[in-house]
Parts: sequence; structure tokens; C-alpha cells
Amino acid sequence: MIPTEDASARKREIEEKLKQEQETLAFIRENLEKSDQLTKGMVSILSSFESRLMQLENSIIPVHKQTENLQRLQENVDKTLSCMDHVISYYHVAKDTDKIIREGPTGRLDEYLACIAKIQKAVEYFQDNNPDSPELNLVKARFEKGKESLEAEFRGLLTRYSKPVPPILILDAIGVDEELEIQEEVTLEHLPEAVLQDIIIISGWLVEYGRNQDFMNVYFQIRSNQLDRSIKGLKEHFRKSSASSGILYSPAVQTKRKDTPTKKAPKRPGHDYDLRAKHPSDALNEKHATSTGKDEVLDVEIDSYIHCISAFVKLAQSEYALLSEIIPEHHQKKTFDSLIQEALDNLMLEGDNIVSAARRAILRHDYSAVLTIFPILRHLKQTKPDFDSTLQGTAASTKNKLPTLITSMETIGAKALEEFADSIKNDPDKEYNMPKDGTVHELTSNAILFLQQLLDFQETAGAMLASQVLGDTYNIPLDPRETSSSASSYSSEFSRRLLSTYICKVLGNLQLNLLSKSKVYEDQALSAIFLHNNYNYILKSLEKSELIQLVAVTNKKVESSYRELIQQQIQVYQRSWYKVTEHLTDRNMPVFQPGTKLKDKERQVIKDKFKGFNDGLEELCKIQKGWAIPDKEQRDFIRQAQRRVVSETYKAFLQRYANISFTKNPEKYHKYRSEDVEEMIGRLFDTSA
Repeated sequence: MIPTEDASARKREIEEKLKQEQETLAFIRENLEKSDQLTKGMVSILSSFESRLMQLENSIIPVHKQTENLQRLQENVDKTLSCMDHVISYYHVAKDTDKIIREGPTGRLDEYLACIAKIQKAVEYFQDNNPDSPELNLVKARFEKGKESLEAEFRGLLTRYSKPVPPILILDAIGVDEELEIQEEVTLEHLPEAVLQDIIIISGWLVEYGRNQDFMNVYFQIRSNQLDRSIKGLKEHFRKSSASSGILYSPAVQTKRKDTPTKKAPKRPGHDYDLRAKHPSDALNEKHATSTGKDEVLDVEIDSYIHCISAFVKLAQSEYALLSEIIPEHHQKKTFDSLIQEALDNLMLEGDNIVSAARRAILRHDYSAVLTIFPILRHLKQTKPDFDSTLQGTAASTKNKLPTLITSMETIGAKALEEFADSIKNDPDKEYNMPKDGTVHELTSNAILFLQQLLDFQETAGAMLASQVLGDTYNIPLDPRETSSSASSYSSEFSRRLLSTYICKVLGNLQLNLLSKSKVYEDQALSAIFLHNNYNYILKSLEKSELIQLVAVTNKKVESSYRELIQQQIQVYQRSWYKVTEHLTDRNMPVFQPGTKLKDKERQVIKDKFKGFNDGLEELCKIQKGWAIPDKEQRDFIRQAQRRVVSETYKAFLQRYANISFTKNPEKYHKYRSEDVEEMIGRLFDTSA
């Protein structure tokens, strides 16, 4: 059983909790009632608001719809008015743009083009909406007037600002200074930048809107004229510079010209071995040494033409760069082709004239003309890659002009080389043309100097010969590795061998002709001196230049061959003294004992020997003193050898008859001491003595 006190306490605790729960329940009920009242009030308010909102909406919606309709009507009215203003503006375009169109685009190109755009839109409007209206004709006429003004502006800008490129600037552009490691690129500015931009804009408008290509003809005609004038100005610069100072240069970049032969003062080769390279005219026309002025003019013309070729390529490249900014791409090649024709034709005509002049000179047997072709031809061939690249895309007839000129020059050059070789062989033996002193013949000096000139143009000369398939002529086997599809593509080694063979041919012809000419001399000794001088001159000339190496390509023994020929002629000359020294021999001399009295016959024999020696010595010294041996080394050698032989023989002769009395007047026969004989021989070949 639970104790009574605990049960009472438990009961009181339960009763208290029940009381609290009842109070909480009552509070909740009270709050629920209040909430119901509030809910009913809110529902009532919302119902009232909804009713009022519906009334408001029923009132506003009709007003909104009416307002929306009014706004739409307003917009339509505005659009209609705007369209009307726009349409009306087309009717006023002609009047509004009249002043600007009449005054032209000069100085206000953007404004002018904006006016043209308005006129163009008016034309399009009337064509679409009112093609029969008089306004259409009016705006069309105004548009054409505007287009004509733009074309005139295009022509005017080009004409006013297109100037020939100054010669100095051209020389700077094509110049090469070998002392400068880095070459500065010279830019040719043909038009001011602002003018160029205007021209580009006008060109673009004429193509897109003007539907006109006539401006391209205007462009190439004006620029073609300037290109031609630039090249002619360069020619004139060369002439004036040459006339004033003889020095052709560009102050900014010194142009070193290697293509023209070096000019040297003419000198008589027979009396002094001047083996320096000379100008072609000096080499082949020594007798015309007074024509130096004419040769200098020729130098200027050659130099001028060479530079004009380079100038054409440079200027043409610059013109194409300018043209590509102005002319539409699909018209650029054709326009460029037309633009360069005049200048190119003039250059090619000048080249043809050079070939024709060379051809006429060859007919006159003036083979110096070929040497004027060499520097030009070499430069043309060096320039050809740039030339072909520049003319890429032009007509075939345009691209073929330079190759045709090169072929013509190679043909006439090869012809001149061959005829020169034949002329050396067939030069007539004219007695009046032979040097009286037996020195070097003009034919020899001319031939050697001509060959020396070829050294600067070995590849060019070799290509000339190869272009005419002269390998068969010289019997040179063709290695397939040395040739290609065209003769001009022969290897440099083959061309060198071909040129070596040609030089050997010329030297062989010269040797045969000299042998023939030497027979003109009645004195065999003088003939020997003549051949000796010429052979020695040839050998020294070969040795003092690269000719010896070039000849050695096909003839390894050329040096020893000429030395042998020279020695042979010395021996022939020495035999001329036999008629003097034969009087000093014991031949036909009577045998007598020393101290015995000589018979009259014996005395006469001795007298005759003395007299024969004296007369022969005097005669030979008198004759041979007027002969010439220009080479001091050879002259001293021949004198010394002859002095030694004659002096020793004379000394022995005097010793044999020193103590023999064969005359009462010994001084009459014993006229010369051995020292005197040596001195007399020592003055041989001395025309100044």
C-alpha cells in the first residue's frame, strides 16, 4: 500500500497541472475567437477592395484602349510627315547641291562625295517611283556632272603632283656602296600622302559608283609619261655631269660602276711595254689616239644606258607598288603593262641601236664595238631576274623584249669575236705598215689589249661563244653535266674552257700572221728581232695579267712554248754576227812561223781580215743601233751575250797577230780595242744614242 501522505501530494500535483492546462485551453479558445473575428474582418475588406478594383478596371480599360489608338494615330502621322519630308527632299537635291557641284571637289573631297551620294539616292528614288518625272533627268545630269568633276579632279591631282624622279634620288635608289655593310633602302615617293589618299578615294568611287574605267587610261598615260621623263632625266644628268667634271656620282651613295672598261692614256706599245688594261678604243684603234674625247662620250653613253636599265627596274617596281593602291586588282597587270611600254620601248630601241652600231662597226672591221656590248650585256643578264620578276603577269610580248635584246647582243658579240680572230689571221702584210725598228707590231698590241679586256667579262664572253654553239667549232666535247636545255645555261667551267680555246685560237692566228709579216723584212736578223719583240710582248702580257691562267686551262705549255720561240729568234739574230766574226777565224789563213817576214799575199790576207771585221762591225752597229728591243731585260741580255761572244773572239784574234808586222800603218787596221767593240755593241738597239 502507498503511504497516505504521498498519495495526497501526488493528487495535489495532478490537480495543479489540470488547472494549468484548463487555463491554457481557455486562452487558446479566446485567441481562436479573436482570430476568427479578424479573419472575418479581412475577408470583408478584401471583398470590398475586389469589388472596387473591378469597378476601377471597368472604367480604365476603355480609356487605355482609346489612348493607345490615339498614340498609334500620332505615330502614323509622324511617319507620314517624315516620309513626306524625305520625298520632298529628293525634289530639292538638285538645288541644294548645285553650288558644291559647280565649285568642284578640290579641297573638300569628303563634302563633295557626300553631295554626290545624295544625288545618287535621288536618282535611285525617281527611277523606282517616278521614272517619267523631269526631276529624274535633272538629278541624272547633276550626277554625271559630278562624276565628270571627279574624273577631272583625278586627272588634275595626278598631273599636278606627278613629277619625274630626280636623277640623284634614282642613283641613290639603285646605288651600291660596297664599303657599307648594310645598304639603306631608298623609298621613292611619287605623290604626297594626302594627295595619294584623295586619288585612292576617287578611284574607289569611280569603280564602285561611277562605273567608269577611263580613269585607268588617264592614270597609265600620266604615270607612263613621268616614268619615261625620269629615265630621260637620268640620261641628261649623266651627260651634264660628264661635260662639267667627268665624274658621275650620287652624293648620298657613291655608285661604283664596274661594267665599263677602265680608261687609260694611249701609249705606243712598240717602245714601252705598258701592259695595263686600256680602253677598248685604245686597244683596237691606237692610230686614233687623238679621238679620246669621242671615247669618253662613248663611256658616258654606256654608263648611262647601264644605269637606265637598273633605274627602269627600280622605277617600275615603285610604279607597281603605287598602282596597286589606286587601280582595282583585276586591272592592275594590264594597266601596269601599258604604263611601262613607252619607257621600256625606248630602252629596247636604244639597245637595238647599240647592236646596229656594233653590226656596222664590224662591217668596217672595227671590232672595238664588241667591247661596248660586253658591259651592257653583262648588266642586262645580271638584271634579268629582277626584270622578269617585275614584269611578271604582263603580256608575253612585253616580257620577251629583254631576252630578245640579250640574244641579239650575244649573237653580234659572238660574230665580232669570231671575225676578230679571223682578222688577226688575215691581216695583210703591208710593208709600209711594218715597224722599221722591228718593234712590236700594232696588230700584236691590239690583239693582246683586246684579249685583256675579255678578262673583266669572262663569263659574258664565254656565254657569247656558247650561245652560238661554238663548242663544235673548237672541237670541245660537251659534258651533259655542263649543259642544259639552252645554250645560255652552259656551266661557267665550260664557258671558261671555251673562252680559253678562243684565246688560244687568236694567239695561234697572231703567231701565224707575225711569221708571215716577218718575211717582209729583207734582213733576216731584223725579222728575228721583230718576232722576238712580238713573242716577248705576248708572253709578258700574258704573265702580267690573268690571261696566262685562262690560256693554261686548255694549253698548259703556253709559257714554255713562247720562251722557246723567243730563244729561237735570239739564235737567229746571233747568226747575223757570223759574217763579222768569220773574219776573226783562222780559216784561209797561211801558216807562218813567228818572226819570219810575211809575203805580200800573207799580209794582204791579214789586212783583209782586219778590214772585213772593221767594216762588218761598223755596218752592223750602224744598222742595228736603229733597231729596238723595248724590254730592257731582254735588251741587256742580248747585248751582253753578243758582246761576250764577239769580244772574246776579237781578243783571241788580236793576240794571234799582236806581234806580227803585216802593215806599216797598223792603226789603219787595228782601229778598235776590245773595249771599244764592247762599247759599240752595248749601244745596239738604242735609238736615242
